[in-house]
Amino acid sequence: MYIMKKILIFPLLIWLFSCSAQKPASGTSNNDKILAGAERIDLYLPYLKGKRVGIFANQTSVIGHTHLVDTLRKLGVNIQVIFGPEHGFRGTADAGEKVGNYVDKQTGIPVVSLFGPKSKPDAEDLKDVDIMVFDLQDVGCRFYTYIISMQKFLESALENHKPLLLLDRPNPNGFYVDGPVLDLKFKSGVGAQPVPIVYGMTIGEYATMLLGEKWLSEKANEINASYASFKPTKENPFYFKVIPCQNYTHNSKYILPVKPSPNLPDMQSVYLYPSTCFFEGTVLSEGRGTDKPFQVFGHPLYPKNMYSFVPKPNEGAKNSKHYYETCYGWNLSGSTEHILKEVDHHVQLKWVIEAYKLFPGKDSFFLKNNFFDRLAGNDILRKQIIDGKSEAEIRKSWEPKLSEFKTIRKKYLMYKDFE
Repeated sequence: MYIMKKILIFPLLIWLFSCSAQKPASGTSNNDKILAGAERIDLYLPYLKGKRVGIFANQTSVIGHTHLVDTLRKLGVNIQVIFGPEHGFRGTADAGEKVGNYVDKQTGIPVVSLFGPKSKPDAEDLKDVDIMVFDLQDVGCRFYTYIISMQKFLESALENHKPLLLLDRPNPNGFYVDGPVLDLKFKSGVGAQPVPIVYGMTIGEYATMLLGEKWLSEKANEINASYASFKPTKENPFYFKVIPCQNYTHNSKYILPVKPSPNLPDMQSVYLYPSTCFFEGTVLSEGRGTDKPFQVFGHPLYPKNMYSFVPKPNEGAKNSKHYYETCYGWNLSGSTEHILKEVDHHVQLKWVIEAYKLFPGKDSFFLKNNFFDRLAGNDILRKQIIDGKSEAEIRKSWEPKLSEFKTIRKKYLMYKDFE
């Protein structure tokens, strides 16, 4: 069983690990297959039997090849309502596309969208719910919206006095920590907490950090503090619990069984995303509308002897930059081993720096809506690139805040850390 530091300070964590995990292994051999929390049904099914369940899920919420919702229903679990994140419950909506409420045709269960005007369940949504369940596959990047979705869901559980069961999943980018720490003056829908771009935590570890650091809404923090004297009973065994992964460590290179969103179709895109997502804040195409999103990027104004591609509407990218225009630029695609070597355990700045230097219209490189600053978590990085700072100089400016975060992070790790 995992024992957390400062357990008396954070009474919540007393119950967090009551479901013991096997000793973490490397997760790289056939004998040490990594199991997501959802796959460890025997650890959490007893908590759902006889209860009315509200579940936050999408296409990544699977056990093998079967959706978690289908698995639980076959086991007799009463799912009252499904909540869906960005890209929707079935994962087919465009990035940022507003998805309304509807009834899922395959199950007949009502689906409430939590991406758009409503960001968290309210009392009406939860009136027929006894317990809330969260199961989404995160990719370990601050501007990927699922960690904000989880935060809002956790706040709702506390504010409405509903127990929350979080089924943890491995972080495919959980083997390093890097990038500028978000300045809260730049808090937005693509960054809500003072964490670096790559934070090296599973979504379960991240949730415990939100609770322990009091990074939730004021009301949720107050309610969490009131549980200092919480005593489990048969009827109410916990108010928040993480079902941990098995055989996962932060050295693991976990291969996602399902693409987490339409524009992260493979591990190459997942590994490059923390570095190449910066291009979303520029006039360049970041590869949406191609079969290599976040692996290729470019613009019609670059030299015509560079790599060329033509973005076109496709699933999950029906509308983006430079559709039907020939773009010239970079192609980073290759084997996963090649990409991992290129990334080299860092948020790489070399590509955005090189693209800026080569772009003919410097004044128009960054979008005027300041989206680049929201992705970076500050306005300093953009200014450093414009001023011609080297990657080494820029990295040095990250270090004080990055070191502070690493110290905080260590308190909440459930799994063996990377070396």
